[in-house]
Amino acid sequence: MKRKQFIKTSILSATALAVLPHLSFTAVQQQFTLNQLIGKGNPDIVGDSYTSKMHKEAKKAFLKMKKAAAEENIQIEVVSAYRSFERQKQIFEGKYNRFTNQGLSPTEAIEKIIEYSTIPGTSRHHWGTDIDIIDGNAPRPKNVLQPEHFHGTGPFCKLKSWLTENANSFGFYEVYTDNANRKGFKYEPWHFSYAPVSIPMLQEYKKLDVKDILQKEKIKGSEHFSEAFIEKYRSENVLDINPELLS
Repeated sequence: MKRKQFIKTSILSATALAVLPHLSFTAVQQQFTLNQLIGKGNPDIVGDSYTSKMHKEAKKAFLKMKKAAAEENIQIEVVSAYRSFERQKQIFEGKYNRFTNQGLSPTEAIEKIIEYSTIPGTSRHHWGTDIDIIDGNAPRPKNVLQPEHFHGTGPFCKLKSWLTENANSFGFYEVYTDNANRKGFKYEPWHFSYAPVSIPMLQEYKKLDVKDILQKEKIKGSEHFSEAFIEKYRSENVLDINPELLS
């Protein structure tokens, strides 16, 4: 192994160990391809449905967390896990079409979409490390992924309290926290990320030329992705997250 590569791998491993010293971090000792980072193929993804597909290391940790929660009569149910580039593109372009047909300008439509939804090629769900979860034992409201369901008298309050107390010990961290100073995506109390893999993936992702990637993929509306917009999106939507997931 070349010295430069050895140092880089060692730093990634040390970073992961500093975050969660009690877990195994063999997963971080690898390089990630462009396809892995933008959701176009990852040999480490296991599972056979959009609610079960995850990075193999995240899946192991998730099953342990699910088992522990079950002992408290909480059934952690995955609403969304790994999401491919094409699936995210369908979601994004579907919303883009709907909002522009409702009369919004292209830039207004894009701004509305990115309140909660990512631009394809930029989603953390592409990595297989991030999951949207609810409590399958609780009454199921029509729209499950709403912040109010996780607080006050909401049906997923018990789950939220349990996750706040225990999720970190399994390597999972809330991504888009309820921090008034945080910009980018709105608060998502259902969205958790497996830090031992997502941290090094984010470090690699930060090196990509996002604007170039998005324009090459010809995503609907991408002609309105200016340099200023991409820089703001990268700074706020990609990087303004829970500090525990940055390094």
